[in-house]
Amino acid sequence: MSYSTNMLIPGLAVAAPALYLLVGLTPASFANRRPRTMVRMTLAAAAIALACAVLAVTAHVFNTTQSWVLHSFKLPNDLGVFSVNIYFNAVTAIMLLLVSFVGVIVTNYAKNYMDGDANRGRFHKWLALTLSAILALILSGNLLFFVLAWIATSLCLHKLLVFYGERRAAVLSAHKKFIASRIGDLSLLIAVALIGTTLNTLDFDLMFQKMAAMQGELPTSLKAAAMLIVAAAGLKSAQFPFHGWLIQVMEAPTPVSALLHAGIVNAGAFLILRMTPVVSHYEPALFTLALVGLITLALASLIMLTQTSIKVSLAWSTTAQMGFMLLECGLGLYSLAMLHLVTHSLYKAHAFLASGSGVDAFRGPKLPKPAKGFSLGRLLLALFASLLTVAAVGGVFGLNLQEQPALLAAAFVVAMASTQLLFHTANEAGENNLWLQGLLRIVLVSVAYFSLEAVFTNLIQDSVLPIQNAASSMQYAMTALVVLTFAALLLLQQLLKYYPALLGKSIYVHLHNGLYIDVFITRVIERLWPSPTPLIFSEPAPFAPIPNHGDPS
Repeated sequence: MSYSTNMLIPGLAVAAPALYLLVGLTPASFANRRPRTMVRMTLAAAAIALACAVLAVTAHVFNTTQSWVLHSFKLPNDLGVFSVNIYFNAVTAIMLLLVSFVGVIVTNYAKNYMDGDANRGRFHKWLALTLSAILALILSGNLLFFVLAWIATSLCLHKLLVFYGERRAAVLSAHKKFIASRIGDLSLLIAVALIGTTLNTLDFDLMFQKMAAMQGELPTSLKAAAMLIVAAAGLKSAQFPFHGWLIQVMEAPTPVSALLHAGIVNAGAFLILRMTPVVSHYEPALFTLALVGLITLALASLIMLTQTSIKVSLAWSTTAQMGFMLLECGLGLYSLAMLHLVTHSLYKAHAFLASGSGVDAFRGPKLPKPAKGFSLGRLLLALFASLLTVAAVGGVFGLNLQEQPALLAAAFVVAMASTQLLFHTANEAGENNLWLQGLLRIVLVSVAYFSLEAVFTNLIQDSVLPIQNAASSMQYAMTALVVLTFAALLLLQQLLKYYPALLGKSIYVHLHNGLYIDVFITRVIERLWPSPTPLIFSEPAPFAPIPNHGDPS
């Protein structure tokens, strides 16, 4: 690689968070006095950051890992070196493009959404700082700097979550999120200290090399670090039982919800992908991660079906998707987790920003389609056809269950989703060829799934360290548990839809209330660390003219 290209990549990469940071450092008083100027600055920073990200990724070769040190100094007690450096590999490139793109979408949406709000300048200030922290987290090549960016992301997001500080629900949910994040921060900080004292380095590049060459049993300190990393990832991604805050942050402006659900909450999976050199060596940590993810997605996917608010339903969907993503990480399916992270971010950003249009479409007059009732025989036929189709497509793509049995779990999940698609398609009355149409759709879905899995496997194979024993008894046990859980979910979801009374009205009510798990967590938190009192703003008198603080610029 030439010297000019070698210097071009870090320069372009640093420009992305630096531009957002410059906008975010604007004083809030100035931002509110010049809201239009603030909006233009944020939009310009977002557009230039995306352009820089595209150029940096274009100049970078995906199958190589590079690191550039901007500044460093040695830490005491053989912890290693603290450095401000850039760690650029395939995972970095994908995440840099993804976050920069989502940043453009969210800032453009916020331009109109926040128009007229007295504090929209302050909103864009904290939005820019949050995006800057996320991009710094992605680019950081030093474990300690990674933790600082991790904490900064959470603190900046907190300012957005309490943007309407007079709302009790907003303050309470942000407070619960604040506590969960601080526990996660402490866990990650201790894990980094353990890694630094054991390996005598805090650089991702050196850590990867040392862990790839490590043979034999993992030191106790690194085992503890792996478990702490799992805890930090679970808390960041709102996993059971600390998932309630993610459902209740709907009081924040919609652009914040989109940024949170499409970006920041995915940081748990990103942490695992970054820390695969440590967690891949310790099976109990992976098993714990997979088990927590499986429990979370099972509960959230059922509770989601009972919700009546579109944004709350989307929030439960995010919780389930985060559980699924961490389950993939726990099974060692890192390429699928990366693929899932990208697709979920794009889908969820669109879903939240288009939630209003979704409500309008739902309210619109529609002619109901005649449908057949629930039939267990038809469901079993759809399941059998889906399993055969997915297995056949997977076989074409070289699905090898002996080397990695966890792929069986992934294929079975695709088959369960395909069963839902085929069953609901065939349930429409009056059409005899819908079974064939449904099967063709399953083939297309399966081909797309396994094709993208192969692409992402090739992209990130040098950026993650695979699990040490992909065919262990623990992997087989977890795979069997996943298969049984998704089979049970398929049946329960059909019963909830077609025969809710069969499960009992009380079950439906309990699910609608999230099985009261968050109620218990909230009571404990309020007793140990009460939430702050909401701000009180004086309301203008009825019909009184509202002062016009126009933007002189």
